[in-house]
Amino acid sequence: MAENPQLFGSGMPVPFYGEMFVLARDGVEFHVDKIPSAPGGQVKTKGTIYLSNIRMVFVANKPVGNFFAFDMPLLFVHGEKFNQPIFHCNNISGYVEPVVPDNQNRALYSTHTFKILFKDGGCGTFVPLFLNLVASVRRYNQFEAQSAANMAPRVDPLQAAQTPVDDMMRHAYVDPNDPTKIFLQQPAPESQLRRRNYHGPADAN
Repeated sequence: MAENPQLFGSGMPVPFYGEMFVLARDGVEFHVDKIPSAPGGQVKTKGTIYLSNIRMVFVANKPVGNFFAFDMPLLFVHGEKFNQPIFHCNNISGYVEPVVPDNQNRALYSTHTFKILFKDGGCGTFVPLFLNLVASVRRYNQFEAQSAANMAPRVDPLQAAQTPVDDMMRHAYVDPNDPTKIFLQQPAPESQLRRRNYHGPADAN
């Protein structure tokens, strides 16, 4: 994960080179733990989820402390599960490993627990696309996300960009009760900014 990734003024994440956005879903509630900039280290807030062939990015409607967005590389997500509780809303829960800078110790970073709650509308479009995309990224990259203790050697989260997603998007099931927006064409760029890695600034080359 990476807290507060670079965003455009609209809230859309600044893309990496080779990144293709699959969908956006607003009106979700997002929970995540171990956030140093948030009160008590816990975030529970509403906003929009963006899903691409590289990552899932939550962008909050309003900042929580200094927290305004959360980036989860698909290759670092594990233990994901679709939950359908009887008395509560449908949700996806799971874990995501941190994106650790090369010059820092992995032991200083914790695994995060996250939950995405679908309180406004259905999730019949979002959930299958998310689960299929995570499975495809792992299969294509011959990688199975593991717990923090087994994350060596370090994996480049951007290698997920090699995963083909066009066919998956064309054949996605569209649930009429799910307000998820599928990007059949990539959103018009607000600028030529692109990111090369998780810890460097964006550039326009």
